[in-house]
Amino acid sequence: MKNRINSLVCAGAVSIMATVFSPLAAANGAIGDHVNDMKAHLGQYTEEVHWIIEKVDGIVDRYEEKGQKAAKAETVVDIWEEVDFHSAIETNYVPIYASIWQGLFGVKGKIDAKAPVAEVRAEQEKLEDTLWQALGAVRLAAHYQAQGLLPEIKTTETEPTTPVETVDDITHRLDRVVAKYAEKLNDVATSLVHDTYLYRFEGIEGMLIEQDANLVTEMEKYFNVTLPLAIKDNKSVDEVRSVVEAMKAKLDTARALLVKAEKDRKDVF
Repeated sequence: MKNRINSLVCAGAVSIMATVFSPLAAANGAIGDHVNDMKAHLGQYTEEVHWIIEKVDGIVDRYEEKGQKAAKAETVVDIWEEVDFHSAIETNYVPIYASIWQGLFGVKGKIDAKAPVAEVRAEQEKLEDTLWQALGAVRLAAHYQAQGLLPEIKTTETEPTTPVETVDDITHRLDRVVAKYAEKLNDVATSLVHDTYLYRFEGIEGMLIEQDANLVTEMEKYFNVTLPLAIKDNKSVDEVRSVVEAMKAKLDTARALLVKAEKDRKDVF
């Protein structure tokens, strides 16, 4: 069991190394000073992951022994929101944060549907795997933070000041859309999509049209049709995530075009 946990923690660390850490203010209120000194709180986070797993296991045990009503599956949300680890992962790696919510509701959904215990246990195991991967991500973030390689996590949102920063901010906002959808906060997710289009993407549309008008048209469709409809139609979290990943691929292209445009402008002057 210990080897399995270590491998999952390492897997989380490896996957996170492919992503640029971008600390963000949490969307659910105060996040606590601990997020700016994560190395000092790694022991606490580890204990909290064990505690979450133990509590979820208790819910599943009650379901197996006494049935759906006794399980009180709705408490999985309270369990997750009670720990500081919640905001540590939310502010550093939103995709895994969304996967945790997906796992929590996976367990709850199976119990609500009175599924066989084996199916509930399968969801429980996937959730545990995700929690250990998340801990690996936070450990890696703490390592970079201790070396001064991560900016301080702000508790209030700051406005991007360049087109490239705007693209990066849009990318992180789209990750948060998936997270809010995974939390079953469909209205919040939809509002975030609309706000990101109005207050971020529209601000760089003019520059992007000069570089690739078709790309802008495709992104407008994603923002105003494809992604909102996926949320409205209650597609699976994986399906919504797939739409977001397609949008992020387009944004990578947009970012490269804007970087080149900025370099060309500087070369001219």
